[in-house]
Amino acid sequence: MENLNKEFYTAEEIAEILQVAPITIRRMAKRGEISFYLIGKQQRFSREDFLQFLESNKHKAKEQIAKWT
Repeated sequence: MENLNKEFYTAEEIAEILQVAPITIRRMAKRGEISFYLIGKQQRFSREDFLQFLESNKHKAKEQIAKWT
């Protein structure tokens, strides 16, 4: 995983890593799908919370294939 040596990330940095638009990350944060810290008016995402988010959204291939067939 690229650039995961910082303690906190912006929505733009998380979006770049996941190859999605920054607004997608902001919407996920607003819905409570990914934890964030509010510093002033800026959202910041901790490395630990981001990695936990990734792990909790990992799906096993067999389960996904069964849903698609």
